[in-house]
Amino acid sequence: MATILAVDDSASMRQMVAFTLKGAGFSVVEAVDGVDALNKAKAQVFDCVVTDVNMPNKDGIELIRELRALPNYKFTPMLMLTTEAGADKKQQGKDAGATGWIVKPFNPDQLLKTIKKVMG
Repeated sequence: MATILAVDDSASMRQMVAFTLKGAGFSVVEAVDGVDALNKAKAQVFDCVVTDVNMPNKDGIELIRELRALPNYKFTPMLMLTTEAGADKKQQGKDAGATGWIVKPFNPDQLLKTIKKVMG
């Protein structure tokens, strides 16, 4: 079973993502911000990371950049889940190493389809 790291400073958003993923048979670990996520990612290897962009302490773009620098996460799919649909933010995410982009409010089927696609 694949394990996914779900990162969002909103508890309700984390719960929605976790509920959707668990319902599809994934194992989910939640993190409250980029710092928490980075610590968890160093302690355990995840098959995919779904992260919010705007968070306190360390944002999603910074988190992805730092995860990409770790040997275990060079090729791990990383999706950004955000209300930001602007092209500049998407480009920053791509430059940091994001695999894909999902705009909130997300559709659960779309989230699962995207995750299955990037995890191939």
